[in-house]
Formats: sequence, structure tokens, C-alpha cells
Amino acid sequence: MKTDFVEIFQTIRASLQPYATVGFSNRVNSETSFDLWSDKNVVIEGRKRSEVFFASVTIQKGHVGFYYMPVYAEPDMKRIFDPNLLKLLKGKSCFHIKKLDDALMSEIEDALAAGFKLYKERGWV
Repeated sequence: MKTDFVEIFQTIRASLQPYATVGFSNRVNSETSFDLWSDKNVVIEGRKRSEVFFASVTIQKGHVGFYYMPVYAEPDMKRIFDPNLLKLLKGKSCFHIKKLDDALMSEIEDALAAGFKLYKERGWV
């Protein structure tokens, strides 16, 4: 069980990094923050966009924030989450992580794969 925020951040970032090679790019890659964006021109709900946010991880004061936009873009995605991950969801797309074990990390990795599939199906990446 990881409780050190730097270690939690680095573990989640390591799971995000492979997505930078399959259509996403990162704008921020620091010791405390990492994000992924699609730079594809798309139309979402009638609005043209030149970028779509996918996910990020950031060390905050009292937690590590895992921001996961697919759950905002498709609220039904919450149904695939295990209750242990869902209880960490604060707001619409931010998970507050204070402890990370292998089971929770596996749930995050599954969510990333499902989100990538959703973005791919919608032509956002």
C-alpha cells in the first residue's frame, strides 16, 4: 500500500505515459503534474474543438488528483468502476487518492483503457 504522494503520483503517471504514444500528447510533465490531450480537430456537441482533454495526475496538498475526462464525457462510464474507485470520485471527473494499492491501480488502468476505447470510438483520438 502506497501512501507517499510522490510515489502514488509516479505510479499513476507511469500508467498514463504509454498513451502519449497512441494519439495523445502531454502539455505538462513535471515532478508534480502530468496530463494527456488529444490534438485532433473534432466537433463535440456542435462545438468545434482543436483539443480534447483525456486525463492527468497532480500532487495536491492533501491528495493526489487523478483527473479522468472520459467519465465526464460519458457519465455511464461510472458503471464500470469498482466501488473502491468510485468512492474516490469528487465532483464530476476528479478522483482524490490518498492511498494506492495494487487493486486500485488495476482499476485505474482498466478505466484508462476503457476511456481510450471510448475516445477512439468517438474519433477523438
